[in-house]
Order: sequence, then structure tokens, then C-alpha cells
Amino acid sequence: MSEVNLQSLLRELTPRVLGLVARRFRDFAAAEDAVQEALMAAAAQWPNDGVPNNPRAWLTQVAMRRVVDYLRSDAARRRRESETALDTVWAAPPPGAEASLDGDETLTLFFMCCHPSLSTASAIALALRALGGLTTAEIARAFLVPEATLAQRISRAKANIKSSGEPFRIPSTEDRAQRLRTVLHVLYLIFSEGYASGSGPRLQRPELSREAIRLTRSLHALLPGDSEVEGLLALMLLTDARRRARCGPNDELIPLDKQDRSLWDQADIAEGTALLERALSRGAVGAYQLQAAIAALHDEAARAENTDWQQILRLYELLVRISDNPVVRLNHAIAAAMVHGPSRGLALLGTLDEDAHLAQHYRLDAVRAHLFEMIGDRTAAVMHFRVAADKTSSVPEREYLIGQAARLSAVASGE
Repeated sequence: MSEVNLQSLLRELTPRVLGLVARRFRDFAAAEDAVQEALMAAAAQWPNDGVPNNPRAWLTQVAMRRVVDYLRSDAARRRRESETALDTVWAAPPPGAEASLDGDETLTLFFMCCHPSLSTASAIALALRALGGLTTAEIARAFLVPEATLAQRISRAKANIKSSGEPFRIPSTEDRAQRLRTVLHVLYLIFSEGYASGSGPRLQRPELSREAIRLTRSLHALLPGDSEVEGLLALMLLTDARRRARCGPNDELIPLDKQDRSLWDQADIAEGTALLERALSRGAVGAYQLQAAIAALHDEAARAENTDWQQILRLYELLVRISDNPVVRLNHAIAAAMVHGPSRGLALLGTLDEDAHLAQHYRLDAVRAHLFEMIGDRTAAVMHFRVAADKTSSVPEREYLIGQAARLSAVASGE
């Protein structure tokens, strides 16, 4: 098995194994550490010994042994607790005794990570780190916070679960309803990282976006009448439909207005549109439905110049009212520039300079560069393209931004 295929298999198995171990031992932190050790053992042994016939059972057995070893060593230090600790382990139900949500172990773990002892932000960070396949650095970029801050948040989340006394178990129907909003946010962030990777040599990580879509489908099957679940699935499909056209043969970035729209997946667009229409017909309009409606307007345009920017701007104005955050306001500024001209967009971007997190993000400078180019200020555009290139950790994004700066510099020197 190739290294890429091995990594893909381990990524797929991780949440399933973690779910079994965490539910059996009722200790998320210990289970996660044990599963990580089992994964490292597999990565070292399987390339030489071959993949076991039942790789999930292999990983589960190794991880459970690690937890037992931990409990035994901990009990040795605290003799008065030794028998109690081990009795608790072996009195727990066997791995298959507890049902998962709709038969989906990964979805079950997402709900379990959204623990009542955690804030929404901490629950999202924990779920992304443990189950979403994202590194601490990648999650920090999604939250627009320093990596060290995010690492501390995850550590505190684990400690809070352990000290809360609340069991780490499959949530009840009532608990699931309370945690749904957080789970949807986790799925949205995983999809976003898969569709537009924030770091590394690859523009996209389709294994992440596909997994996010799969899990959202499972959630939609579990909650078929929920408009926000339907809206999120529609958003994912309508966005992912453009995936094949987003990059060239060398993984170079191709912006939306330059994409070959014949490559867009019409089946995904049709399914996403149908889901969106059903969600909107129920009357309640949330953030995911609005974003899906914006994606649908882009997908409906046969050519970039046919895009209905007037309607997109109106939708962003609604989105700002119900989900006001810096990224939404950045996209609102782009839509305003397309309708009212680049000067209007630049004025709106000026209000975002006060946001400490977004000010350090490359997209603010990249958008500003495009708008300066639109008004004919090539010098300012080149400067901001270069600043944006210095800020991004994505190699394809950096190469695109550097290329834009070089293109404008060449034009200016040739005049």
C-alpha cells in the first residue's frame, strides 16, 4: 500500500476507533492519546508487515491496550484507586454494545465532542482536532487566532471534559438538538479546509471535503426536516461542484471568473439547488441557506459576466445581519465593489482594518489588490498582492498572488 493510501485509510479509521475507545473508557483525553499511539504503530508496522485483514479491530485492540496500560500505571501511583480503576474498565460495555447515530461512528463522535462542559468555540476546536483530520495550525487559521492560543483551548477542553463529571457518551435526542449548531459549524469548517486548503503544497484536500459531505448527508438522513442541515448540504454541493475547475494541471489556482464552467458538476448543482429550494420553502432562512443561495447564483451564470451581483449583494446584506463576522463582511465588500464600483469596496475594506485577526489574513490584502487593479492603481495593487503572498501558507495561493504582482509589474514597465 502506498503512503498516500495508508494515510487515507488511517484518517478514515481514526474517528471510528476513537469512538469505540472513548465510549468504553469514558475518558476522551486518554482515548485520544491511545489512538494516536496506535496510529503511529500502524504507520511503522503496516508498510512492512502488510495491512491486517481487519485494520479497525487491530487499531482498536492496540489503543485499548494502551489505555489499560495507562490506567494500570496511574493506579500503581495511586494504589487506593487501582482496583476501582481496573474494575471500571472491564465493567464497561463491549465495543459494539452501544449504538452509534444512524450507524455512523464519525458523526456520533462529532456530537460527543460537543460536550455540555465546553464552550461552542472549544467544542468546535476539539472536534476538528480529534476527528476532522486538521492540525492545530489549520484550525487556528480557520478561527483567525494564534496557533498557541488554539492549542491551549484544545487542552482546556479535554481537561474540562474530564473534570466535569459528565459522562462522555452518545448524547440523547434532546442533547443532540442542543449540540446541532456546533456540529454543523464543525462540518462547515472541515469542508472549507478541503475545498480551499489554508496551507501546504495542495490547493485542495478533496478527501476532507468529501468526508464533510458524506457526514452531512448522514446528518440529513437523521434529520430530514431540518432546514439548516439541508442548507449546509446544499451549500457544500453547490460549492464542491466547481472543484474540478478550480485548479490547472499543475495544481495552480484558477479564480472563479477564469474557470472553465463546462467542468462544473451539473449533477451536484441540480441536487444542491433542489435541497436549497426545499429548505427555503419551510420559511426559516439561516446563514447556510443564504450562503447556498449565493453559491447557486454563481453556478447559474453561464459566464462570469452574467453573474447576478445585484442579487448576491442583497443576500450578503442579509447575511451580515444574521451572521456578522469579518469574513462575511469581506465578501460583502467584494459584492458591493462588483455592483457599485471598486471605490465602494475599498471603503468597506477600510472598516475591516480594525479587526486584528483579519488584518493578518492574506485575503484582506488580496481583495484590496484586486480592487486597486480595477480602479487602475497598479502600484498599490502590486504592493498588496506581494503583502498577501507573504501572509499565506498555501503554496498555490502564494504562487498565484506573486504571479499577479509580476503581471502588473510587467504591464507597468512596458508602458
